[in-house]
Amino acid sequence: MHAGDPFPASVGLVFLLLCGSVVSAQPNSQEKAAAEGGRGVKAAGQAGAAPAEHTLRAGALPASGISLDGVLSEAVWEDVDSIVNLTMIEPQEGGVPSGRTVFKVLANATEIVIGIACNDPNPAGIVSNSKARDAELDDEDHVVIVLDTFRDGRSGYVFAVNPSGTRFDGLVTKQGTDVNSNWDAVWEARTTIDQTGWSAEIRLPIKSIGFKPGLTTWGLNMERRIERLQETSRWASASQDYEIYQMSRAGLLTNLPSLDVGLGLSIRPALTLGGEKLSPDESGAFTRDLSLDVGQKLGANVLGSLTVNTDFAETEVDVRQTNLTRFEIVFPEKRTFFLEGADIFDFGIGLEDFLIPFFSRRIGLGEEGVQIPINAGGKVNGRVGRTNLGGLVVNTRNVPDQDAGAATMGAARIKENIFAESSIGMIATFGDQLGRSGSWMTGGDFTYQTSRFRGDKNFMVGGWAMLNRREDLEGDQSAYGFGVVYPNDRWNFNLTSARLGDGFDPSLGFVPRNAVHIWQGAFAFEPRPERAGIRQMFHDTSLLLVNDLERQWESYEWALKPLEWLLESGDRFQVEFKRDGDRPQEDFAVFETDESAVFIPAGSHEWGRYKLAGSTAPKRVVNGEVKWESGGFYGGTLDSIEISLALRQSLFKVEIGLERNAASSDTWTTFAPPHGDESVGSEGGRFVQNLYNTRLEVKFSPDLQVSSFLQYDNESASLGTNSRLRWTFHPQGDLFIVYNHNLQRSLNELNRRIFEFDSNALMVKLQYAWRP
Repeated sequence: MHAGDPFPASVGLVFLLLCGSVVSAQPNSQEKAAAEGGRGVKAAGQAGAAPAEHTLRAGALPASGISLDGVLSEAVWEDVDSIVNLTMIEPQEGGVPSGRTVFKVLANATEIVIGIACNDPNPAGIVSNSKARDAELDDEDHVVIVLDTFRDGRSGYVFAVNPSGTRFDGLVTKQGTDVNSNWDAVWEARTTIDQTGWSAEIRLPIKSIGFKPGLTTWGLNMERRIERLQETSRWASASQDYEIYQMSRAGLLTNLPSLDVGLGLSIRPALTLGGEKLSPDESGAFTRDLSLDVGQKLGANVLGSLTVNTDFAETEVDVRQTNLTRFEIVFPEKRTFFLEGADIFDFGIGLEDFLIPFFSRRIGLGEEGVQIPINAGGKVNGRVGRTNLGGLVVNTRNVPDQDAGAATMGAARIKENIFAESSIGMIATFGDQLGRSGSWMTGGDFTYQTSRFRGDKNFMVGGWAMLNRREDLEGDQSAYGFGVVYPNDRWNFNLTSARLGDGFDPSLGFVPRNAVHIWQGAFAFEPRPERAGIRQMFHDTSLLLVNDLERQWESYEWALKPLEWLLESGDRFQVEFKRDGDRPQEDFAVFETDESAVFIPAGSHEWGRYKLAGSTAPKRVVNGEVKWESGGFYGGTLDSIEISLALRQSLFKVEIGLERNAASSDTWTTFAPPHGDESVGSEGGRFVQNLYNTRLEVKFSPDLQVSSFLQYDNESASLGTNSRLRWTFHPQGDLFIVYNHNLQRSLNELNRRIFEFDSNALMVKLQYAWRP
């Protein structure tokens, strides 16, 4: 098979997933027996049953449900099995929490209701400022609940709520070490604060999640944070070595009834109205669009999705990032259609910085972030027995005057659970948003994972390999590597190796550079002295070494952090030293505006830098962070400072950020436009790069917020605002009003810098999910 051939196997695999998943797999006799056992029964492939003290029986929820008001006052709560308290993790592992936490669960065939009572000896000291959906709750009082609805010890749904009723949800990712917070589900939460503390009631419709059919026992864990005391407590596996998302260490939720998803159908039409003016020379245009998203449960454990004329207008804008490297940086996926089942596409160990096999932002986005309209897309994701599967196919339409257009693209992933916590799988993609033909990629990975290494430690090791083809590619189009991770609290170690051929460039992947062999490792000692007001000390060193395929170093970064202390108050400060090297093969622009560009010459560059940083505890009403870095930079000097300041109140939040990079060197070259072969450059170069951002959020309730995000950087000379109202008028319905306004800073005829109109757009979107 030559490089120009299509790869029908990848298309066939997607088709197989889309068709084969229509038949929902029922549990076999061994799996069903494990599901019914509840206490002490171990299913094949599970991490192990929880001890009896970490088993909670669900009570019977009346068919009429309960009134969701955040107060556990109904009689049905009185005789329900309860978690009567948690175990402290921080500041003292195994200690008794400052406030008692009671946790109960009620369930019927169609929904689960969770009741939580959080006693607090000082309710006036509760820290709870956020109200926006999916706000980061790490820095305030909250409760996190994680459900393993497939009892596989690997996957999970994350739900969290704070005393103000803010809802956070996500998917367990990265082998249980992280959570994808961009995923959203339909659920409700109500809270109340009184003289004893705070309490919450959560209603989770069964239709909102996937689960293994016939299973009456799920994995369950929960954790509570008391921010003013910097205190964290957990139910099961209350160890500083474990994350709450490690479902292999979860307890059990038993006595679940037979669950019913009904038709399993969700139909969500959306109407979008608005107007836009895309440039100063164009006249404004009225826009009107209808879009449709349909979800169909293929049994309880697999979800099929269809999207038509997909509209992502309500998605928040990306946060601008400064980039002083010669490589592309990654932005997270925020679009709902691509987020469902995103955890299944996790691949390998520790690859995020230099390789993502399937990067869904390649679909529907062209060069320089140009949006490519999506005609339609189909997707399937779920778990059948011990097999995790995901597949999607998307078709985009042509965009005039852009190097992107009509294309059909897809991806497929199969991952089989093996041993107690490990997996083996394959991935494949096809198609190209930029119209390059013959594009496909396929690969496989194996990860051995255990949370019982040397008795009770975490350990992971794995390997992976990939191969891609595309008509314009030549040379070695393969990539392979391995990773070893020992992620524990006091001692932490990781080592990753990846070799990327000179022709390895998957169209739907993220690869900042190829033709390299990358070695990345880190070692950390993080003691907890429990004296002098110090919570934990972090001492670590790391090395990134990138060689070319002839084993000559291309770049490296060695970092030593001799001092980083987290105080009992939550304040933090650190000192860090770095040694960098880079050998670019050609000159590259490090700073470029419409008026000039500063180029760093090809060749060998080595330099050293040092950094000082400090931050105040986020529990404070006013808090902030400062980072100052100085030293060499590609034969010159670079001084950097980052400052962020936040004011948080119950009704509003204001955040201000500043980043400034000032650099100069006699060896650099400055060009005036155009920057081509006919340009004349001057010796020496200097630049000052500034990035400013401000965010204002007004929080009327957890279901109604208004936010405005303003960003400016002097490299693009663009001032952009994104103002957004979100009203969740029903758990299944949302109203969005979004206004974007952009100004461009330029020289006028009097040679004065002024801001001039560049573009604007107003969008009103109404959507509602009908779920019979």
